[in-house]
Amino acid sequence: MLAFIIRRLLQSALVLYFMSLLVFVGVYAIGNPVDILINPQADQADIARAVAALGLDQPLWQQYLIFLKQALRGDLGKSFAYNIPAIQLILERMPATLELALAATGMAVLLGIPLGLWAGLAPGSWPGKLIMTGSILGFSLPTFWVGLMLIMVFAVELGWLPSNGRGPTTDLLGVPVSFLSWEGIRHLMLPAINLALFKLSLIIRLTRAGACEALLQDYVKFARAKGLTEARVVGVHVLKNIMIPIVTVIGLEFGSVIAFAIVTESIFAWPGMGKLIIDSINVLDRPVIVAYLLVIVSLFILINLAVDIVYSLLDPRVRVSEAKA
Repeated sequence: MLAFIIRRLLQSALVLYFMSLLVFVGVYAIGNPVDILINPQADQADIARAVAALGLDQPLWQQYLIFLKQALRGDLGKSFAYNIPAIQLILERMPATLELALAATGMAVLLGIPLGLWAGLAPGSWPGKLIMTGSILGFSLPTFWVGLMLIMVFAVELGWLPSNGRGPTTDLLGVPVSFLSWEGIRHLMLPAINLALFKLSLIIRLTRAGACEALLQDYVKFARAKGLTEARVVGVHVLKNIMIPIVTVIGLEFGSVIAFAIVTESIFAWPGMGKLIIDSINVLDRPVIVAYLLVIVSLFILINLAVDIVYSLLDPRVRVSEAKA
């Protein structure tokens, strides 16, 4: 296992290097932030000084080498708009995005697996058909439209929940979180539900398909023939075997929730990384854009590594194949 982790970390470093090159060239080759950040009435001397101060007067390859050298020291550049380290801006917004992503993924898992099992164990029943119909709606409805409808119903018409902001936060081990207060939970509910809907539908359908397939296997028929209770058959022989693909998908989808929470954060004015990247794109704040994308890539790498480790714990055959390799 240790050799596997070391090998994956080395591969991850290589992936980060190539991603940094692609992201840097892609972002720095598009647009000119000076046109947005500098007063239109500034003269040529002021513009030249601003360009030099931002380091944009050097060739692109030289800018990348400087960036790479600084990145190895943990410095991803200073924000053009805020004049503070870009990584500091992102780390300040990261707890809000992670909290939203964890809440959404938790909702999807806690509801999706039981509902998917229910639909898989009784596929012909009306509850099973109703669950699958709901999952189709969850796939079909656009996230931005669902968010607007949630605001319209629960915030405007009923007045039960707030429509924007994060609410009061409390420090937990030095990290500001909002779920420790009722007001914070109220602010969290609508964006988390909006973000969880698609993932919930995905987990329901994946769990149902796995349960339907597992019920046809010989080990399940043998377990029932031995007289085991239905709860033990489902909990031990069905659920344990279908958890391997579910864990893989949950891990990958958790990364996508973090990366693509931009729409939800924009609709609900949630102060996370997604809203920060939208604001940065509007002013072509290149260091923040590059730092954000590299942070997201790093999170995906770490999540995939964690998924591989959990996968090997759930499936002994993976550990055997690693040992042979």
